[in-house]
Amino acid sequence: MSLADLRTGRTRRFDLVFAATAWHWLDPAVRYSKAWEVLRPEGHLAFWAAVHVFPEDGDRFFIEIQDVYDEIGGSWPAESPRPRPGELEDQREEIEASGMFRTIDVCHFDWEQTYDADGYIDLLETFSGHITMEHWQRDRLYGEIRRRLEQRPHPNLRRHWGGVFHIARRQD
Repeated sequence: MSLADLRTGRTRRFDLVFAATAWHWLDPAVRYSKAWEVLRPEGHLAFWAAVHVFPEDGDRFFIEIQDVYDEIGGSWPAESPRPRPGELEDQREEIEASGMFRTIDVCHFDWEQTYDADGYIDLLETFSGHITMEHWQRDRLYGEIRRRLEQRPHPNLRRHWGGVFHIARRQD
């Protein structure tokens, strides 16, 4: 939306509203209505999220590093799900319940990414739970990640990702 649009009160309409790994941050009470407001009739809403998934043959590093998370007070809550690839929930029901959109398609994706210590720490630096850690907590954790990966024959870790991509059409 331009400054001229704001001054005149005009509302621009768009063909697509897209959110990549951010839809969950929007207030559930208004996210669908806000998207609906800026879309043209028959416009599309598309969003996706990616999370850590845990295959049976996944890298044991994530289990082994939990003792450090426990030590620094950043443990994975016991009740938190550890989904397997292909097991992520989608948001079809939520989309339909909004009454503003009709689900067109939902696609599930799973992939593996290999990280060296610096690459993995760079990734962790984007996660809110790590961003809000005290400096001493991050220093301890990141130091231990580096140390443990250096001890491996191949100093990398394999992280498995799962994603769900939603496409919905505005209902008028």
